[in-house]
Amino acid sequence: MSGPLFGTDTDAAAWRPSPAYLQRSRLARFLAATGSADLEALQARAVADPAWFWQAAVADIGVRFDPEPGTILDTTRGIEWARWFSGAGFNYVRMAVDEPAAARPDELALVWEGEDGEMRQFTRAQLRWAVDRAARAMTGLGVERGDRVGIFLPMIPEAVIAVLAVGKLGAIYTPIFSGYGADAVASRLADCEAKLLVTADGFARRGKPVPMKATADEALARAASVERCLVVRHAGSQVAWHPQRDEWWDAAVISASAEPLETVATDANDPFMVIYTSGTTGRPKGALHVHGGFPIKAAVDLAHAFDLQAGDTLFWFTDMGWMMGPWAVAGAPMLGATLFIYEGTPDYPGPDRLWGLVERHRITHLGISPTLVRALMTHGDEPPAAHDLSSLVVLGSTGEPWNPDPWWWLFRAVGGERLPIINYSGGTEISGGILGCTTIAPIAACSFSGPSPGMAADVIDAEGRPVRGEVGELVIRQPWPGMTQGFWHDRERYLEAYWSRLPGVWVHGDWARIDDAGFWYISGRSDDTIKVAGKRIGPAEVESAAVSHPLVVEALAVGVPDEIKGETIALFAVVREGAERSGGLAAEIGQTVVEHLGKSFKPGAVHLVPSLPRTRNGKILRRLARAAYLGLDPGDTSSLEDASTLEPIRALGGA
Repeated sequence: MSGPLFGTDTDAAAWRPSPAYLQRSRLARFLAATGSADLEALQARAVADPAWFWQAAVADIGVRFDPEPGTILDTTRGIEWARWFSGAGFNYVRMAVDEPAAARPDELALVWEGEDGEMRQFTRAQLRWAVDRAARAMTGLGVERGDRVGIFLPMIPEAVIAVLAVGKLGAIYTPIFSGYGADAVASRLADCEAKLLVTADGFARRGKPVPMKATADEALARAASVERCLVVRHAGSQVAWHPQRDEWWDAAVISASAEPLETVATDANDPFMVIYTSGTTGRPKGALHVHGGFPIKAAVDLAHAFDLQAGDTLFWFTDMGWMMGPWAVAGAPMLGATLFIYEGTPDYPGPDRLWGLVERHRITHLGISPTLVRALMTHGDEPPAAHDLSSLVVLGSTGEPWNPDPWWWLFRAVGGERLPIINYSGGTEISGGILGCTTIAPIAACSFSGPSPGMAADVIDAEGRPVRGEVGELVIRQPWPGMTQGFWHDRERYLEAYWSRLPGVWVHGDWARIDDAGFWYISGRSDDTIKVAGKRIGPAEVESAAVSHPLVVEALAVGVPDEIKGETIALFAVVREGAERSGGLAAEIGQTVVEHLGKSFKPGAVHLVPSLPRTRNGKILRRLARAAYLGLDPGDTSSLEDASTLEPIRALGGA
């Protein structure tokens, strides 16, 4: 290929594709098949004609509609309510489970390892058998097409099987994070009016039991729509039992017929999932996704950005309650790859657990968050060096902006400077990425090469004009198949969230920047922006400056009211074990921020705290930290892994 790749300057790149990456690349073959000279040419045509791109993309990954769509893209109801593949028949479970089982029955489909070292694996034929039996069991409990099913499970094989079984029936599932408390579980079940909940008796985390069924029981007392509860016998723990409502998974599955079950013929625009995202208010948003949307976007991104292929093994360190869980469950099998899942923490019982998983299961594609990398790098280079990581082809990351030190550590200590880090950012409402990297374009540290193929992304100023070389709002100018079909029972909230700022333009809520070399960066949420004496800055920039101090492990920055400046920066830092937690160290950290960002952005306060509030998959929750510090109503706290992390911040009393 010749010509610029998204206009990037290769001199600024840390990684460049080798001939081996170019030769194996699915995206390179797609460029050739579409007659595109390079990524920039492909992207220009996709922006001008999104229907052309997505028709070509679904053909490239082997999607077969039955019947074929009458219209590829229909915007007669407005771009906000775009419909894709109108009139087409498509149920993603047929492509993910049924067809591979018939064509390649002995191929490995799913592999699981538990925190205690137990392992299970399923061939394509075994996975279909398990999915069919689970679907029949759900039918026996009254689940029909269009019914909602809550799935509240740890990362065990039954979580994947249950998700696929619901889709096979033409029902709609709601993934629920395994670490949620009863209030969060209940609110999601009640909002989507779920008929069935699938849960487990319990699971272990760092060797300690987590009583999942007890949480489910408490939630079900507040979710009147749920008629039955299917319980996986996983931990072997004693649980309370409600005979009229509860059913053991193994008993229900064993009693179900072993005959193959025909997958329900759904329309491409039939719903298959309602997945909730935390809002700034106390009520989460239920993003509605369809068979011809989320699964297709997931599979196309995995094929074109991550170069996932048949025979590869994908392991994304996540939970089924977060978007990347359903994303992997849909995308990996649709592309003929093996899906690996792990139930446990990455550094238990030892700091090398994650790297041992990679070696043991010959993982080719590993996805982890920047926060997880920051935690693992505190153990040094020895844990990854002790394992054979030669199976890895791609490293992936999502969830938050990078700062340089952990990015370079992952690139060097784990990737040996040979692996691309596919930075990937989008969201639950996107079904995948807005921005990303690819294995055929240069990558700069912490950057995105550009928009994910097919996404009409741009960066604009307050008046809606494109900007380059400065921070602006990340927007999308054309529809795409994975776009949420609104929020469950809340049409106006969806329009207000994304379409109210600029007519016909999706405003995502992230600050982004395209640098002079053509690389893209995300600076954090635009609603997190700190404005000090009229000067705007993203919290990620402040945090990145703070962690450049040698004793800082991680940091969180928020804007707080200031009588003189309007707003000033409050910085919360976690320092290395053994460091003296003193006012002198806090002052040093503040000075480090000044050295990187200038005196205008000197923090008004630097606080040393033992830990930061985050989700289980590592995303730092600035909104909750700010609310705790200022004594405000925190709103929705359901995504918070450990509520105790807020107490030291609340005790600082910044109000």
